[in-house]
Amino acid sequence: MKKEMIRRGLHGIPQGIAIGYVIAIIVSLVNGDGAFHVVESRLVEQLNSEISAVVIQMVLLAVIGGVFAAASVIWEMDEWNILKQTGIYFCILSVTLLPCAYLLHWMERSVGGFIIYIGIFVVLFLVIWVVQYLFWKNRIEKINDKL
Repeated sequence: MKKEMIRRGLHGIPQGIAIGYVIAIIVSLVNGDGAFHVVESRLVEQLNSEISAVVIQMVLLAVIGGVFAAASVIWEMDEWNILKQTGIYFCILSVTLLPCAYLLHWMERSVGGFIIYIGIFVVLFLVIWVVQYLFWKNRIEKINDKL
């Protein structure tokens, strides 16, 4: 299991970076000013350097991708029930993503901004969880029907 976590984590590093930059492209397109907003301007201002902001963002995107991918082994822990798997997975993702989001200025640095970010995170997590649950439930039913 540990080897699989490490393998997935290493594969998740470039995936996290790639997904982060795809999101940056989408945000830049939505912004509509013709500029590529690779990082939050507040992070650049904080560090007084665009390249430093880009490097820090890349490192944190790698951490997010690696942890999210490594944590996916939780779903293969057959001795755990779905509630335990979901709870532990949610906690790992939260403990990883929220500090990174704060450091990268992805959320307003206030109680209200934190609550809004948590709310968005929880809603997205639940939507993805429900879609995955229904997908696998349907797939298992089809397999059982064939048996």
